[in-house]
Amino acid sequence: MSILPVMDLLEGQVVRGVGGCREEYRPILSVLCADAKPVTVGRAFAQGLGFREVYVADLDAIQGAEPAWDVYRELTGCGLGLWLDAGLSDVRQARRMSELEVSDIRLAGIVAGLESVPGPGALVTMLDHVGPGRLVFSLDLKNGRPLTDSPEWRNVTPESILDQALRIGIQRFIILDLAQVGVGKGVGTESICRDLRRCAPRTQITAGGGIRSVDDVLALQRIGCDAVLVASALHDGRITEHEVS
Repeated sequence: MSILPVMDLLEGQVVRGVGGCREEYRPILSVLCADAKPVTVGRAFAQGLGFREVYVADLDAIQGAEPAWDVYRELTGCGLGLWLDAGLSDVRQARRMSELEVSDIRLAGIVAGLESVPGPGALVTMLDHVGPGRLVFSLDLKNGRPLTDSPEWRNVTPESILDQALRIGIQRFIILDLAQVGVGKGVGTESICRDLRRCAPRTQITAGGGIRSVDDVLALQRIGCDAVLVASALHDGRITEHEVS
């Protein structure tokens, strides 16, 4: 079981996500570092806590802006491999992401989020270009409902979307309810994670959104999760360097 630290990037700063209400996100205040610059936070994660990978949600790119390539390079320079969510929505972007390592950006995972992917057909094409070892499908929820504008996914259950993704060939999953992010109430997706593990024992499952303490991490481990996304609990000191190691 591993802890994967999270950076939400907005307008050049690392911000604190709260309940998925992005208009209310503000730069982090952290016990780990003196400011909210991505490179400062990256060094704190890598050098202070010993992390080797980080989940990066580029909120500007998710909302249509150009991805923050220079920031990604800075984070790679800190010694971090990136799980990158930059609003992947078409095959051109998938191809560009899959070729990023030639630009000195090390990607440990290319995230295709439900919020951004137009539908199952696009997910098939992305998987063909990126490959099952690197593509990570994020089941983005808000208050338990799929966060999507896709007509094919809008009125179906989270479980149905996961079943489609499994049949497509997805092997790496993130289960994330944005309404739980930063509010300290737990992830709220335990039953989905448990069911996914039961029906797909060889997949990689990462849960996130609302981790309060190491007790939540251990509870998710017991139901079969491989990793958890954590941000606020690290910055607030509720999960410490000792517990990370």
